[in-house]
Amino acid sequence: MLPTMRPAIALLVALLAIPSVSDAQTSDSGLGAALTPSTAASVNKMHQAIRRNLIEAAEAMPAADFAFKPTPQVRSFAELVGHVAVANYFMCSTAKGEPMPTTVNFERAVTDKPGLVKALGDALNYCDGVFKETTDANANQLVKIAGPGGSGQSTRALVLMFNTTHNNEHYGNVVLYLRLKGIVPPSTARVQGQK
Repeated sequence: MLPTMRPAIALLVALLAIPSVSDAQTSDSGLGAALTPSTAASVNKMHQAIRRNLIEAAEAMPAADFAFKPTPQVRSFAELVGHVAVANYFMCSTAKGEPMPTTVNFERAVTDKPGLVKALGDALNYCDGVFKETTDANANQLVKIAGPGGSGQSTRALVLMFNTTHNNEHYGNVVLYLRLKGIVPPSTARVQGQK
C-alpha cells in the first residue's frame, strides 16, 4: 500500500464509524415529532420523553444499588431519584399556581427502591396533568416563583420547560450511575432494540 493512501483509508474508516457510535448515544424521543409550532404541545411531548426515561431508569437500577454513590461528594442514586421527585412536584405545582401536593422530602425521607419508584411515578403523574392542562392560550400566563434561588415571576410554559431541563440534567446523572453499574440506560436500550 502506498504511504499516501494510509491517511485516506484511516479517514474513511473513521467516517464510516461515526454513525454507529452516535447511534449508541441517541434517544428515541423523536426531536421532529416533539417540536411543533405549538408551545404547549412541544413542552408536553418533551416532558413525555424524559418522564419515560426517568421512571424506566429508576426501575432498572437494582434495589441493592440505590445507595450507590460514584463519589462520596455526590448524591446516592436514591437521593437523586428523591430529588427529582420533589423537584417535579415543586415546579409543576408552581406552574399550576397551587401549593405542592406533598410535604415529604423524598430526597431525605425515603431510601428504598419501591418507595422512591412510587414517589417518582406519582410526581411525574402529577406533572402529566399540569402539562396536559397547559394550552397555547395559558402557556404565557404569569406565575409566582418562590424557591431557594429567590422569588419572582415567570410564565407557566417557561417553568415547565425549566422542569424538563432539570429532568434532563438529572437523567444525565442517572445514566452515569447506571453505566457504572453495567446497566444500559433505557433511552439507549430502546434505540439499540430498534435495530
